[in-house]
Amino acid sequence: MKNIIYLLTLLLLSACSSGRYQYAYDSTPDRLPTQSELKDAIARAESHSRGGNRDYRVRGIDYKVLSSAQKFEQVGVASWYGKKFHGHLTSNGEIYDMYAMSAAHKSLPLPTYLKVTNLANHKSVIVRVNDRGPFHQNRIVDLSYSAAYKLDMLKAGTAKVKITAITQFEEKFNRKTQKTTLAIANKKEDKNPLFQEKNIIQVFATSKLDLAKKTAQILSKQYSQAVNYPKKNGIYRIQIGPISNTTTLNKLLVELKQSNYPNAYLRSL
Repeated sequence: MKNIIYLLTLLLLSACSSGRYQYAYDSTPDRLPTQSELKDAIARAESHSRGGNRDYRVRGIDYKVLSSAQKFEQVGVASWYGKKFHGHLTSNGEIYDMYAMSAAHKSLPLPTYLKVTNLANHKSVIVRVNDRGPFHQNRIVDLSYSAAYKLDMLKAGTAKVKITAITQFEEKFNRKTQKTTLAIANKKEDKNPLFQEKNIIQVFATSKLDLAKKTAQILSKQYSQAVNYPKKNGIYRIQIGPISNTTTLNKLLVELKQSNYPNAYLRSL
């Protein structure tokens, strides 16, 4: 059983380098990102995913995964990946969405939130790292199409960037027990505009309609919040909410992560 799990992990880690894709070459999508797709990812405390967080080898090169993203900064070349990989598994077992604010990195824990700044024009974006790559020695990060668009680097294809890990929530996270304590004083919530947003929990994504329906039905029976599975770009996203109460939101997220959905995460509307 351990050998099977190990082989599956290797397949996921090579998501950006294997020949299992529909297209031989990567390409630009048929449309530009919408305004909602250009919103930065919201940095949240998340447990490290079950997949994609072991040391690995790709193309004969060994890569060591960091145990923490604390104080991580790096300057180098960013690239982006799009249509070829859209709808396929990322290294941590999610589904790559080229319109989401996501990224791939060789060694950061999955997931990690990064602030990426284009040093040529000083535009910046916050992304969620959920994949491995780019497997080119002169590049440090692969960005989603929407992230690259927001940084205005699509024309050149690459850009010199500075990436900085956002880790203000990591200190409250216990990796061994897969628990996270997101306690925030109530008096602070009213003053912080972040908590005035309505948020949803994205449980997971799939290209299979039957699986999306079945999961939504199960979650609807378990929780009182609304459960939907909107389709976008050929992918169904199983989502719970919106939920405006921070305590309820964080409690539900922890419950989902401790059950069958360790990769559930928060998104704002």
